Amino acid sequence: MENQIKQKLNREVSGSQEELPIKIVQFGGGNFMRGFTDYVIDRLNKEAGFNAGIVNVQPTPGGSVHKLEEQDNLYTLFSRGIKKGEIIDEKRMISAIQQSINPYTDYNEFLALAKEEDLEFIFSNTTETGIVYDETENNYTGPHKNFPAKLTVLLHERFKNFAGARDKGVRIIPCELIEDNAFALQAIILKYASLWNLGEDFIQWIETANQFHNTLVDRIVPGYPKEDSAQYEDQLDYEDQMMVVSEVFLLWVIQDAGNLKERIPFHKINEQILVVDDIQPYRLRKVRILNGGHTLMLAPAILSGKETVKESIDDQFIGTFLKETIFNEVNQTLGLDEEELKDFAEEVFDRFRNPFIKHYQASIALYFVSKFKVRILPSLLTYVEMNGKLPLNLTFSLAALIRFYQGNLGEQSLPLNDEETIVTRFKEIWKHEDYGKVAELALAETSFWDTDLTQVPGLAAAVSNALSEIDQYDVETAYRNFIQFNS
Repeated sequence: MENQIKQKLNREVSGSQEELPIKIVQFGGGNFMRGFTDYVIDRLNKEAGFNAGIVNVQPTPGGSVHKLEEQDNLYTLFSRGIKKGEIIDEKRMISAIQQSINPYTDYNEFLALAKEEDLEFIFSNTTETGIVYDETENNYTGPHKNFPAKLTVLLHERFKNFAGARDKGVRIIPCELIEDNAFALQAIILKYASLWNLGEDFIQWIETANQFHNTLVDRIVPGYPKEDSAQYEDQLDYEDQMMVVSEVFLLWVIQDAGNLKERIPFHKINEQILVVDDIQPYRLRKVRILNGGHTLMLAPAILSGKETVKESIDDQFIGTFLKETIFNEVNQTLGLDEEELKDFAEEVFDRFRNPFIKHYQASIALYFVSKFKVRILPSLLTYVEMNGKLPLNLTFSLAALIRFYQGNLGEQSLPLNDEETIVTRFKEIWKHEDYGKVAELALAETSFWDTDLTQVPGLAAAVSNALSEIDQYDVETAYRNFIQFNS
């Protein structure tokens, strides 16, 4: 097909011209949502008669929903990996999204979503930093940058439009990777309702007419295959600038509330989607081992010149460092069956080795500090509490993070992609030439960790030692020197 002039993907070219009723409003149309929730809804529509259209709302001013709109909200999902020993390599066109809205340029169009008769579900994935309360959003009038503020307005407009009808409440299913994500989101909505004086009737409607479902999500979705795009384009007879690549594995654990099983026929598609009473055991092992595995090896891998997850785990040093950290330090802090944790970790490592996926370490570095705080720090602190000593691998990982935020390695710029306040603070910290001072200031910064880590016995000295070693040697040598010095 390489000599063929292709038309840009649209509904006429694809033949996907069905108009679905709007049952879902989705905040966040990035790689993960398009490779996860939108994929699930698309399968439910085509295989289980769910008949649900999605409106995709851009969560931040710098988003790119216009690119989806240019393709009539269609895109191709390539799912590739190994499942039960079998190589899976498949593609499908996703057509569930009916419209994409930028609330910063089309605010009235966003507000009009509140009037959708069939609206029943709210999905979101705005990263760990998305479900937060911003007290500066002190005005009801939008558009708001903060996601919970936008959602509060949408719900209040729906409440007003349908005169508080209980059957017009919605089911809110967030996919952000924080504990009790739906309950946290509900609490912030209620804070905005109070801040904006939206009335007791609205507050009662939020609490009684809407269902909030805590969730756990698990699928690696690297997104657009920028380096191998030609290979994927050759499989298509149209031009698709929004195609997405994901692994085959998918896990969606949803805490039941209000008979969700009767509202979405998850059981009619062959996916690992569990509606359960308690998601905590699933969440703990996933966050600490899968997400934690990505995060704990990130800085050592990047400082070693590794660009992808597969390249990292295949490296003798980084791969061994990851396994030893999970098996010897992380797993013992979880309080779960040792063999089950080992089996789960081995499955995770196989997923990291997926030959079809190029999961770039630079993309994982987005909001690195927040991810480390949620995914790694609890294991480090629990290990200290249980054993009365530092977990050396996790400590080295923390030191490597601090070194990463110096921003460069020799002449090479490192992929810092975090909140401006965090990047700026690290620049200030790294103005000091003394490693002990750098370690002390970084660990004491409660805006990073929500706690003063200099209070952890021996941690500041160990991090200082690791920083010194990393700046003198390659990362593998620095690690071995650090272990020998601190053992």
